[in-house]
Amino acid sequence: MDPNKVDEDKMSDDDGKMASVMGFSGFGKKARTFDLEAIFEQTRRTAIERSQHVLEERQMDDHMEQEGESSQSVKSSGPAPKNKVAAATSRKQESESSSDSGSDSDSDSELIGPPLPPQLTAQDDDKLGPLTRASGSTAHSDEDDDEGDAQDDDDDNPVKKIPDSHEITLQHGTKTVSALALDPSGARLVTGGLDYDVRFWDFAGMDQALQAFRSLQPCECHPITSLQYSTTGDVILVVSGNAQAKVLDRDGFNVMECVKGDQYIVDMAKTKGHTAMLNSGCWHPKIKEEFMTCSNDGTVRTWDLSSEKKHKSVFKPRSFQGKKVVPTCCTYSRDGKLIAAGCQDGTIQIWDRNLSVHTKYHCRQAHIPGSDTSCLSFSYDGVTLASRGGDDTLKLWDIRNFKKPVNVATGLTNYFTMTDCCFSPDDKLLVTGTSVKKDGGNGKLAFYDRTSFQKVYEIEVTNSSVVRCLWHPKLNQIMVGTANGLAKVYYDPFKSHRGAMLCVVKSQRKERQAETLTQDYIITPHALPMFREARQRSTRKQLEKDRLDPKKSNKPEPPVSGPGRGGRVANHGGTLSSFIVKNIALDKTDDSNPRQAILRHAKEASDNPYWVAPAYKQTQPVPVFAEESDDDEEAEKEPQWKKRKI
Repeated sequence: MDPNKVDEDKMSDDDGKMASVMGFSGFGKKARTFDLEAIFEQTRRTAIERSQHVLEERQMDDHMEQEGESSQSVKSSGPAPKNKVAAATSRKQESESSSDSGSDSDSDSELIGPPLPPQLTAQDDDKLGPLTRASGSTAHSDEDDDEGDAQDDDDDNPVKKIPDSHEITLQHGTKTVSALALDPSGARLVTGGLDYDVRFWDFAGMDQALQAFRSLQPCECHPITSLQYSTTGDVILVVSGNAQAKVLDRDGFNVMECVKGDQYIVDMAKTKGHTAMLNSGCWHPKIKEEFMTCSNDGTVRTWDLSSEKKHKSVFKPRSFQGKKVVPTCCTYSRDGKLIAAGCQDGTIQIWDRNLSVHTKYHCRQAHIPGSDTSCLSFSYDGVTLASRGGDDTLKLWDIRNFKKPVNVATGLTNYFTMTDCCFSPDDKLLVTGTSVKKDGGNGKLAFYDRTSFQKVYEIEVTNSSVVRCLWHPKLNQIMVGTANGLAKVYYDPFKSHRGAMLCVVKSQRKERQAETLTQDYIITPHALPMFREARQRSTRKQLEKDRLDPKKSNKPEPPVSGPGRGGRVANHGGTLSSFIVKNIALDKTDDSNPRQAILRHAKEASDNPYWVAPAYKQTQPVPVFAEESDDDEEAEKEPQWKKRKI
């Protein structure tokens, strides 16, 4: 018996036992070996063949283009994929044949190991994939084009971008909301009114109750005419009815107060500040420390936040005759290089910020003289200027041709000197509010197309005038201030961002019931039953008790006996004051004849001098009398009191 065969049988039995325990077999077989040099050589050859094939196809395409036969080039585009498919299939077959031959050669040795990765198959599928998907892409091309056209139509229509599907109402007070301001980030809203109050609203901190987190009166008893955040949003400019503008921080604390000028100086350029009430103010769009104010003293002044003792520069509007006119509104251009002011004589005057003497642009008949121009607003491109006049008009100007307006809208009632107008964030719409009389309809927010200047949309806000309006470019939300003390915020959940959408989703906070319980149960010692007075069962007994009470029955005070008490004097008082009062009351002397009253003490004074003569008794000189004559004898007969000169 062959010993090798016995060993093989023994190993096979061991393998069977191991397979039954481990669950798999194949122990003791040879591991597959790889020749790296052969693999690299085969890969190099395959790469060379593929590069040659690609080069031949490119040469063929270039040759077809040179011949200029477009039809043949279109036809030749069909066989190219077939050639690629054929080449790919041939390479696949070669790889399969090579793998089969390798497997046949190694079948005797029963090699084990991981199978070869199908690289060629994956590459071929990648090459064939786009060709099969290309046919399906053309099927949906028409639908995609239709959807794209519809989306383009929506983008071209600016009315569909107006966020007015939802609104919230903030109750500022009962009087007109004359000022609105929103910080650049859109987190806080500030409202000011004719009730002297400035309220701070935080969208992230509010809930559905919509309550302001702070209310203050920074200018005491002066109405607020303008509010604006700086470009950085850290300070707020407050313009009121007095002559001094204030700057507050985000929490409402005072940062700066402008100095007041000397009202007895004729030349307003020589004073350090305004001398009359302010009308408007705004921040510089580029320089965060500079702001501007205009006043009834006929000047427009710029200020620096670091120097509150004096203004920075002065601009003095003048009429056609060179007289002083009052600016009612002012603003900076978007780049901050120009300063514009609307005046009471109907003119709009624009200066270069660095040249305050002469105007750069001047329109003398912008609005009707005597009507206050309530607002000036530059477009985002910096070329167009919108003006809201007190003559119920809204005009659009091109500052490059400033003689006549580009477009005019009429019939926009304006009863307030601070009615706003502003541009939409995409610069395609112009927004303003209208005024109404009491019980005269609803105030509206009108939207005008910038190019055609036709009213394309309007929103009925409330049954009162719409004074302030603000369209924030970052939030895409519209803030409106009305004459009945409301501040409304319009937004769209799909077109707007943050802002009012943060507070409407928060539920209103519930009051803690523990606090209410502790307030109801306040126990005092005298509320206990042992200290409580007995309750009267009948009213007759209560009336009898009240009759005996001197206070409840209004008993008159009896005459005072004894030394006196409570400020009253008794019959026999022991004090000096009571004695004097008693003697004064008992003195019955009749002083109706003053001469007799004086002569009554004359004899006693001459016989017994008491007051004057004893005081000068030692120092009085001896009197020397003249010789007596007949006249003197007659005079001696007269009484002694006649000789004295009274």
